[in-house]
Amino acid sequence: MVTIALDAMGGDTCPGPEIEGAICAAREFGTRVLLVGRQDFVLPELERHRGWKDLPIEIVAAEDRITMDDAAGKALRSKSNSSMHVSARLVRDGVAHGWVSAGNTGACMAIAKMLQGKVRGVDRPALSGVFPTLVPHKPVVLVDVGANVDCSPEMLAQFAIMGEAYSRLVLKQERPKIGLLSIGEEDHKGNELTKATMPLLRSLMPVQFYGNVEGRDIFSGLVDVIVCDGFVGNVALKTSEGLSEMIKGLLRESMMANATRKMGALLIKPAIAELKKRTDYSEYGGAPLLGLKGVCIVCHGRSPANAIKNAIRVAAEFSERNPGHEIEAGLRHLREAS
Repeated sequence: MVTIALDAMGGDTCPGPEIEGAICAAREFGTRVLLVGRQDFVLPELERHRGWKDLPIEIVAAEDRITMDDAAGKALRSKSNSSMHVSARLVRDGVAHGWVSAGNTGACMAIAKMLQGKVRGVDRPALSGVFPTLVPHKPVVLVDVGANVDCSPEMLAQFAIMGEAYSRLVLKQERPKIGLLSIGEEDHKGNELTKATMPLLRSLMPVQFYGNVEGRDIFSGLVDVIVCDGFVGNVALKTSEGLSEMIKGLLRESMMANATRKMGALLIKPAIAELKKRTDYSEYGGAPLLGLKGVCIVCHGRSPANAIKNAIRVAAEFSERNPGHEIEAGLRHLREAS
């Protein structure tokens, strides 16, 4: 049975969504979940759910909590008994196959990197975001979405290898195509970083490199993995989240404008529900931190129970397919080709 540690003290409204998500994951996927946190904080919320004792759910004690206001460096050094530290140690020591947190992203990344270590050849782990596209059942992986603001060409090439392995092994895309995010499709367009990265990506055999892609291609399904530095990736991620919320709000406002539109809304309700599911970030869980030994999934601070449930699912699938070996092999090829 796959075991996933869940930081029960991380999210903005914890522990409610974490507990509900853990219970749903244990019921639907049969995943063993270790709820990491203070017993007096976690147990009362657990007791609100009938039948939880029949599920593979346990509480692991962690007395401290890292807040969203804690600086990553300070949290790393001074809160060694936090729910994040304990979760990462459970993975490092082989007790859990992976861990999930909706807490402070910077602290989460720093702790995972220090306690779990990196795959050989990885300069820095990268956060990967999964986005829906116009092609059904073909999500796109965007790497990096915020872990590394300043990147070198070699780091972007590493991101391509990590994203390709994740897309192929976990998202089950055959021979994923890699795109480099730029301001034009032509090879000569872009900044110094993208121009210097281009030849490295072309040398990544047998990785299938498509070439430059533009921002609009994130949702087109043209490629399976898009590579960029964390500054650009985070702007793309947050812009997409804001646009999604605006469209939902405008659609809701428009459909409720008068009685005729309300009647029309009832007729297209199934289509709206399907659209909502395809564009709902909670269906994709969290963002895997690629390049680590072991699995770490970083969730949005406002993640609802459905996002936590799916993050646990992703962590379990990630650990079962273990892309680390293939990432290491790809990075070895990159070093030989450089």
